[in-house]
Amino acid sequence: MEKRTILAFILSFLVFIIWSQFFIPKINTPVNEAQKTEEKATLNINNGSADLPAATPEPVLTNTDSEILSNSVTEKIITIETPVYKATFTNKGPAITGFQLKKYRETIDPASPYFELFKENKEIKRNLSFHFNNPQIKDGSDLFFVPDKEMINLEQGQGMETLSFKYSTPEGIILEQIFTFSSDSYDIGARIKVSNNSERIATGNIKSVITNIPSKKKVGYYSFTGTAVFYNNDLKQFKPGDLEDEDDTDLTGSIDWFSYEDEYFITAIAPEEKRDARYIGTIQKSGVITATHFSESVEILPSTEIIKSYDLFLGPKEIKTLKKFGNSLESAIDFGFFDVIAKPLHHVLVYFNKYLKNFGFSIILVTIIIKIIFWPLTHKSQKSMKEMQKLQPLMAKIREKYKDNKEMMNKELMGLYRTYKVNPMSGCLPMLIQIPVFIALYSVLSSAIELRHEPFAFWIKDLSTPDRLFSLPFGIPFMEPPYGIPVLTLLMGLSMFIQQKMQPMVGDPAQAKIMMFMPIMFTVMFINFPSGLVLYWLTQNILSIGQQYYINKKPV
Repeated sequence: MEKRTILAFILSFLVFIIWSQFFIPKINTPVNEAQKTEEKATLNINNGSADLPAATPEPVLTNTDSEILSNSVTEKIITIETPVYKATFTNKGPAITGFQLKKYRETIDPASPYFELFKENKEIKRNLSFHFNNPQIKDGSDLFFVPDKEMINLEQGQGMETLSFKYSTPEGIILEQIFTFSSDSYDIGARIKVSNNSERIATGNIKSVITNIPSKKKVGYYSFTGTAVFYNNDLKQFKPGDLEDEDDTDLTGSIDWFSYEDEYFITAIAPEEKRDARYIGTIQKSGVITATHFSESVEILPSTEIIKSYDLFLGPKEIKTLKKFGNSLESAIDFGFFDVIAKPLHHVLVYFNKYLKNFGFSIILVTIIIKIIFWPLTHKSQKSMKEMQKLQPLMAKIREKYKDNKEMMNKELMGLYRTYKVNPMSGCLPMLIQIPVFIALYSVLSSAIELRHEPFAFWIKDLSTPDRLFSLPFGIPFMEPPYGIPVLTLLMGLSMFIQQKMQPMVGDPAQAKIMMFMPIMFTVMFINFPSGLVLYWLTQNILSIGQQYYINKKPV
């Protein structure tokens, strides 16, 4: 197989990888209604939980006057505000019904609203909630708890504050949910306390639920939207289409955390007790996704209580922030098959930005370093192409002479390579080695939250979105809204064309014509890619042009 054929194969492989991002939609709308009833989605309290070991309840010291509650009969909204978020609770459930991240905006416009984690939907009443599953207790959505505060406002460095909700059942079971907020963290502590002041054993478990709906925005190939669970020390991710098969998303075992995620943000619940738990992911026809976790079943004797503790994280998918949270939550960031290469590249990119204060320049610097590392390999590849070009006239004569005898043609060509000590495959291996690095960097630049709403220079105001100069009132073929002139993408295509013109033309004319269409094909594909990725590719092409110029000036 000739070198030019191998090159065409490699580029075709890259085209397939990138083209899949361009054409394959990442937000799937389920075809059929996911028929999942509460009985199916909940552990059987009396029978099905027999295989789950019961936890040991704590004794209740006394029945104090504070435990004799007068339950609320109306819905109340409690607002929690800290320097990093603004949360909205309802006492009906209780539940979190809104969560705005104050360090992030919905759009690049500084005046746009804070980013809302939970998208408004008429079918979603509660976005994050806990409930004690017991046959004698109604679903939490019908219970009005009594809050101990009407609002909380935490200033920077102010420490922590708690919010408590209580409810008393007619049978004498006291339900209490206590949330702890920090002034400078996305972490929220949750303690679910069940006190049995009745004369009967109360059997049940704690159900924790996250509900959300994906936005209709098209996301990158390596971006993830859906539910995830860290199950038996392994990350399981379920996109909307995966959730249609209930059997695949019903897991029982050790669960460190479960979550709902979109491209850049995550809502996660990490139970303190991880063993003997159950997770179920479901989706409705409307697209609403629900992730549910069930703790192990427990029997609460009269005059005793149990307390289940959870850590909540509602914030950005930022590696350092997720590591600080613990519970292996940083595993939620998965850059794909070459994750082991992508994460060091991501770390270097963020490190450079600390000093350059511009992710665009950081991308350029990382690209230069990668080019320097691979310089010996690419230099060998380009030198081999030039040596092959010198043999082109002799190769053409052999092809013409033995055009009706392929076996003899290949034999003579191999003899020619041996005579001139040229290996047609020598230039291909360096390119193959670089493919994992390219894919890893591609995954980082197309999904890292650090690039969200980050400007570069001139008209490029957001490296996570396609570059558009001006706003055009009409559509352009292959271009997704907003419509404009993709200057950076056109420059990338031009640089690729120049690079090809400078490379030695090795192979038959048909292959050469195919290669000449590559700049056009890549320009069309990149027209909707994040400008940060286009900037990387443009920088790579410019450096390759300089390297090729150096090779062409040297005699073979």
